[in-house]
Amino acid sequence: MSLSNKRLLVGVTGGIAAYKAADLIRRLRDAGAETRVVMTRGAAEFITPLTLQAVSGHPVYQHLLDTEAEAGMGHIELARWADAILVAPASADFLARLAQGRADDLLGAICLAAAVPVAVAPAMNQQMWANPATQENIRVLRTRRIHVLGPAAGEQACGEVGLGRMLEPLELVGALANLFETGELDGLKVVVTAGPTWEAIDPVRGITNRSSGKMGYAVAQAAAEAGARTVLVSGPTNLPAPDRVRTIRVVSAQEMHDAVLAELDGADIFIGVAAVADYRPVERAPSKIKKTAERLTIELVRNPDILAAVARREPRVYAVGFAAETDDAEANARAKLEAKGIQLVAANRVGPGLGFETDDNELLLVDRAGATRLPRAPKSALARALIHEIAVRYHADRRAQDPRQAHRH
Repeated sequence: MSLSNKRLLVGVTGGIAAYKAADLIRRLRDAGAETRVVMTRGAAEFITPLTLQAVSGHPVYQHLLDTEAEAGMGHIELARWADAILVAPASADFLARLAQGRADDLLGAICLAAAVPVAVAPAMNQQMWANPATQENIRVLRTRRIHVLGPAAGEQACGEVGLGRMLEPLELVGALANLFETGELDGLKVVVTAGPTWEAIDPVRGITNRSSGKMGYAVAQAAAEAGARTVLVSGPTNLPAPDRVRTIRVVSAQEMHDAVLAELDGADIFIGVAAVADYRPVERAPSKIKKTAERLTIELVRNPDILAAVARREPRVYAVGFAAETDDAEANARAKLEAKGIQLVAANRVGPGLGFETDDNELLLVDRAGATRLPRAPKSALARALIHEIAVRYHADRRAQDPRQAHRH
């Protein structure tokens, strides 16, 4: 059960099972997740915010109108931060308010503002769980794609026996890990590039493009979670290899080109996220060039075009390119789509607070049918949204080519 690099927001509501929240948060962190905690007023009657702050390693959020949050909009910031939200325990009262779309406390407002998976772990007296009102609320939540985890049957704090116990922390960790396993790319091979390339001028200097590699690594992780056999070809970064992803590390554009073409055998999808240098020096100086002349001329030659080479390769793969743009993102992305002969371009705006070295980004997906905007979100969540869009388009493309192949994988 791995939740490596996931951002999980844990909501704790009022109920005796709130005492399990501390163990749950510890287990989530053991599984690799970064956690934040939101408590309702009722939850604070059962367990202290200080306890949950100690186990999560971060301040606990309790108030809807937070004067310390950006523009006082703490619920928006937290909803954007999370990769998923788990309310555990979820009381009967909270389930009712969630079904009604109430936003009169911080946790309710966060759930309404969230564009990520939301899960609830009900915990209440067995008769309250069986009540038709609660069952109707659960039905409504499920129609809204809220994940209902549990409850379990057993002895309850009130002394009664039946359905209503909150699932145990390890069971919830496993259920959350499964939320990220979509299966949308089961049986497919996906090749992803990430990071910059480095074109050496001499042993200590080089030409490169600005890139942290964070988006490409997040895309590779999301593809693996969707069931793909994923290969990541990475330029120089300081990032650890994603879980369940075969990572090939390269330095130059030529090395990345050669590694990608070698991995295209049996590949179904290629996603070129890397910021590949367009040019390299014709000659590399064998030793450090000394600072003597007022001017220095370096002759450059074009690097191989990896995306165009992938697009020409037979049998053809579904090719996705990235375009970092400072302006006219859609027009430039569409021009790249046509010039490269690929199926999809993900354009991302770069500039202050967006793109480089940040944890958030936004994308504009451009294909021959139109444009789809993926709003600003953490790169991990944005990568999963991108993989979903790619999966939908890939399967539609294959069905259009040959309906008999729709279920080949």
